Amino acid sequence: MNINIRGDKIKVTQAIKNYIMDKMSRLDKYFEEPNSIDVHVLIRAKNNIETIEVTIPTNKYTLRAEQSAEDLYAAIDLVIDVLERQIRKNKTKLNDRKKADPDLDLAFLEPMKDDVKEDKGKIVKRKTVESKPMSIEEAVLQMELIDHDFFIYDDVDEECTAVVYKRKDGNYGVIYSK
Repeated sequence: MNINIRGDKIKVTQAIKNYIMDKMSRLDKYFEEPNSIDVHVLIRAKNNIETIEVTIPTNKYTLRAEQSAEDLYAAIDLVIDVLERQIRKNKTKLNDRKKADPDLDLAFLEPMKDDVKEDKGKIVKRKTVESKPMSIEEAVLQMELIDHDFFIYDDVDEECTAVVYKRKDGNYGVIYSK
């Protein structure tokens, strides 16, 4: 894995880098070609809380996990456990979907470009997302894979851009843009 580690308001020491690389190597067994995978790690510090955010964009799906703790090493351990659970859980889902629909193309998410701007009380982060044509079911699956509350995609049935989101009651909603 090619691991890119950044620190926000924290100095990333060689010991932290080594610890992250050692823990990330646990995930190698889940990927066919782990050396071709780029991993983005962001470490943030605020007050006494250390937060680690890991994003693993692959050609089939994107994994993302974020954990916080007072001890950075504990947060690293937690985030690796979450990623491992996500991979195991979703590997079964993806295999079941592929068996049910052999023509299903699961390579529907490209890495996102982030533009971060600091401004008080204003928009502080902008993202550019390439949306790919897919069904509502595929969009819900992708939303669950990246563990977000919403997902933007091009709906193949309605032929428009749509947003699928998770409601507070646990169900899903869809917003279409015509």
